[in-house]
Amino acid sequence: MKQRFREYIKQDRESWGLEEEVRTIEDMIKLYRAGKISEDEFRRFRLQHGAYGARLNQDYTMMRIKIPAGILFPDQLRKIANLSEAFSIGSVHITTRQNIQMHWIYLDDVPEVERGLVEVGLTTREACGNTIRNVVASPFAGVCKNEPFDVTPYAKAVTRFFLRNPMCQNLPRKFKFNFACCEEHNLARIADIGLVPVVKEENGKMVRGFRIYLGGGLGPASYIGHLLEEFTSEDQLLPTAMAVIRLFDRHGDRVHMHRNRMRYLVHDLGFDKFKEMVLKERSIVNATKSVYVKLDIKEYPKPEKAPITNIKPYNPPEGFERWLASNVMEQKQKGYSIVLIPLQMGDITATQLRALAYIIEEFSAENVIIATPKQGFALRWVLNSDLVKVYKRLLEAGLAKPGALTITSAVACTGTTSCNLAITNSHRLGKEVQRRLLEAELDKDKDLEGATIHISGCPNSCGQHMIGTIGFYGGASRVNNSLTPTYNMLIGGR
Repeated sequence: MKQRFREYIKQDRESWGLEEEVRTIEDMIKLYRAGKISEDEFRRFRLQHGAYGARLNQDYTMMRIKIPAGILFPDQLRKIANLSEAFSIGSVHITTRQNIQMHWIYLDDVPEVERGLVEVGLTTREACGNTIRNVVASPFAGVCKNEPFDVTPYAKAVTRFFLRNPMCQNLPRKFKFNFACCEEHNLARIADIGLVPVVKEENGKMVRGFRIYLGGGLGPASYIGHLLEEFTSEDQLLPTAMAVIRLFDRHGDRVHMHRNRMRYLVHDLGFDKFKEMVLKERSIVNATKSVYVKLDIKEYPKPEKAPITNIKPYNPPEGFERWLASNVMEQKQKGYSIVLIPLQMGDITATQLRALAYIIEEFSAENVIIATPKQGFALRWVLNSDLVKVYKRLLEAGLAKPGALTITSAVACTGTTSCNLAITNSHRLGKEVQRRLLEAELDKDKDLEGATIHISGCPNSCGQHMIGTIGFYGGASRVNNSLTPTYNMLIGGR
């Protein structure tokens, strides 16, 4: 049954990359090098194809790999590891939006990296730029005890519909979707469109739908998303999203970059007015049927019930119980667990990626791993009886740090290590915070359960400092008449 489960997931595996885009990237780089297209034209192109200019050196790029719902297969991890060693710095970075970033790639090597990604079904298309960014879904979707249903197929359907869609290739600014699995594991209200699954009874049948929030987002001015309606049926998911994106495309501010996210449009119009416009636009989408809108949701068979095993073994290895307490969650499927793998501010080496690929193949019934918004990984469908073995294998790979569900697992953006906009080295600060809190064993402190630390290198909130119990964001102040990097500290986010 485990093999059958894996086969279904393999058959439903999406291939997001296109070989023809590799050739387009090659041609555009040649035109740019020959001076036949402007710097500004090339910048727009490379951003649409997932490449940022590196800090202080435009001959190098950061390539952002789009990972819809964070789903990664073992062969994809191996390919990313190989590309990282051949063309980057031998390590990659997991982001808070479930992407993977490869830094310091020479511009002329970008097509070869893209070609390697396409070979395993990956793409960097629309991971950057004024487009629909990576669609985020809770890493616990499908295994959460409190979820009404699994949102993963819906997140993939949204990606499938909007990726390369002409309607969203030149938006006023970037646009983000977040799918929650339940109220507890919920980042829906900090996205342009946030979705929380709900079910209700209609004519004696349970019907699926969503609570949809609009106009949320983090940055120098952060806003919490507004509830559009208590229940949007699943067949209205894409028409509603289309309506919102059309309005943003039509009315969004294309002049003032500091105010061109959708949250400013919602704020300026007032949500009541914006809601009225969305509902009217949705009726137009439904009436015209100018685009065939179909979710194409697939349900998977699940592995057979696992034997009920005590999650705490006799005579466990050293460090296992601390790791178990902070890194392992029971799934709703009895006998299986979710193993959370925290990283140092999202960094993982090529060697560790390969080790992780083998661990997935040996221990995960679904044969995939999920990148998480906490800049780590979730290994799911692990038999309780295999937890000691998984711990030992992670320990060998240097991936068994405790504290995944505690305040010690800080989140931070890359900061001045690579970002053009950063003011401070949030990345290095985050690593030091994590190291010192683990040394102090604060992962064991029950008073700090649920507390988080988020760090950004500037006010733009890529480290999501606004939602941390403790948040820091980089700035600059005059100290003894010298401009000095500083941090602003926030308390009480959630």
